[in-house]
Amino acid sequence: MKRIAILTSGGDAPGMNAAIRAVTRKAIHDGIEVFGVNYGYAGLVAGDIRKLEISDVGDIVQRGGTFLYSARYPEFATVEGQLKGIEQLKKFEIDGLVVIGGDGSYHGALALTKHGFPAIGIPGTIDNDIPGTDFTIGFDTAINTVLESVDRIRDTATSHVRTFIIEVMGRDAGDIALWAGLAGGADDIIIPEKEFDMADVAKRVQDGRDRGKKHCLIILAEGVMKGHDFADKLSEHGDFHARVSVLGHVVRGGSPTARDRVLASKFGWEAVELLKQGKGGLCIGMKDNQVVANDIIDTLENGKHKPDLTLYQINKEISF
Repeated sequence: MKRIAILTSGGDAPGMNAAIRAVTRKAIHDGIEVFGVNYGYAGLVAGDIRKLEISDVGDIVQRGGTFLYSARYPEFATVEGQLKGIEQLKKFEIDGLVVIGGDGSYHGALALTKHGFPAIGIPGTIDNDIPGTDFTIGFDTAINTVLESVDRIRDTATSHVRTFIIEVMGRDAGDIALWAGLAGGADDIIIPEKEFDMADVAKRVQDGRDRGKKHCLIILAEGVMKGHDFADKLSEHGDFHARVSVLGHVVRGGSPTARDRVLASKFGWEAVELLKQGKGGLCIGMKDNQVVANDIIDTLENGKHKPDLTLYQINKEISF
């Protein structure tokens, strides 16, 4: 293994730069040349590839986003697109690729693996919806960003005796809503993984009002429905003075937490170790606080991310 490349793909996540830094500096430390691919798989196919030196990854560990940029490139789902990418990797005499991203990025790495090119996947997504790992890079920062907003919204909700529906990102996964909701003392958490009855939600809100509670916070995962649709349906059960706050893409940005920086550094270091050993077709994760590497084909084809639903039950029993 003389040369490796790194790319980030899909949605950006805080901590991606820390992972790029770890891969780059670990590889250079071990005598391996490193190349950065700009704009994900689109840049790979276009040959937008540059050599990275130690100084290129200086002063980025604290920065959100990804300095290699990212782009959607559905054409990489085709065999033609994949072979064009491999052609560019061979042109630059690159022996292995580290892919940092979410589900779509992993499927690109999986395709390269099936073509016989060694690729290692590092889970980088705020959604925390990747199988094979308890936590993804960016998730911890995202829930802390949501939590800060929840705390601020609570002040306004109390001042005006409002019900606030706070819509958070997470695509089809409820992890952000779960963790931020429990930490923020939400009255209810609505996630795709658990069915809910709007009448029950309304009763919880009304019960709180009857006890003299001055605010109500409902954390809604975007994979269930839009916040304004939820508010409309809630209004069918009574006038709860509901307001909607959609946090949106603000949750993706910002300086990564210490936890995300350490997680990214561990994953990046491990990715280089695996490539040095001639291993590819693996995805790195964290299980029971230990770094693990699983077969990427088996993980994606047979694995399924499951949120910690004990958090849901805990919130039901202590938030009223």
